[in-house]
Amino acid sequence: MKINKAMILAAGLGTRMNPLTLNIPKPLIKIGKHSLLERSINLLIEYGVKELVINVHHLADQIENFIKNKNLKIKIIISDERNELLDTGGGIYKGTESFSDEPFIALNPDTVWTDDYVQEINSLEKLYRENKKTSLLLVDKSLSFDNSFKGDFNIDKENNISRNNVNQFIFTGIQILNRKIFQNTKKNIFSMNNIWNNLISEKNILGLKSKKKFYHINNLKVYDEIVKKKIID
Repeated sequence: MKINKAMILAAGLGTRMNPLTLNIPKPLIKIGKHSLLERSINLLIEYGVKELVINVHHLADQIENFIKNKNLKIKIIISDERNELLDTGGGIYKGTESFSDEPFIALNPDTVWTDDYVQEINSLEKLYRENKKTSLLLVDKSLSFDNSFKGDFNIDKENNISRNNVNQFIFTGIQILNRKIFQNTKKNIFSMNNIWNNLISEKNILGLKSKKKFYHINNLKVYDEIVKKKIID
């Protein structure tokens, strides 16, 4: 059975995009005809997701209003972090409380997602199903539009990932996981990096190499370059 639940992490402050994000949350910034959030939602709908959680914090009302005013053909649940920002791991842990013991997709909207990522999510799910391990979509630094990334991981021929002083692959922002990885969690606020590091030590995490050019809205400079060059419609 295909994965039909997902979460979008939309609670970040977007400080590297100031002053633009002082008045608009980063997920609602437009690239071409669509905002980053709408691109993320459309990708998940195209993939077949039926139930979606979106966490909110910074300028949360704008994101909620966007969802209300769009005729989105998907069930959306808001995970409210207005009172306390929970970081990436804490956000996923809280937001997916209603998910049963089944895999789901977690997606960062900072990447400029397009529908042709559907095939790569298909391949990522296949990797997850075959191994029952948290699976991340990675991309070689050479494919990144922004050449300032230092890299997050390395990956071997068996798709095992590791971290060293020099890392060749960037996390694209899509992962498939199960809530079981949080079973020893005792804190409410924590980063997914802590979880990933534990999984790496246990050899319970895999990576899949993306073949696509990687456009990630990391800062205002990158945003301006992508918009001015009209790289993406």
